Amino acid sequence: MQYEVTLPSLGDDLDEMARVSIWLADEGDIVNENDDLVEMVTDKAAFTIPSPKSGTLVQKLVDEEDEVKVGDVICILEI
Repeated sequence: MQYEVTLPSLGDDLDEMARVSIWLADEGDIVNENDDLVEMVTDKAAFTIPSPKSGTLVQKLVDEEDEVKVGDVICILEI
């Protein structure tokens, strides 16, 4: 089953957009729940997005340096 990983809400005091800094997992990698997938940055903070489920990263939908809105799908896991 495929699971879409989205950019979560960044909190009230942060922007609703973030930039992909670096992918920490590659397509084909097996990831465990809470493993860091990607590092994101805003004007105010840098943070990582952990995997919400265990599975295989099958597709990255955004590239490094891309701007992403809260709620956008950033990658797909096969769980």
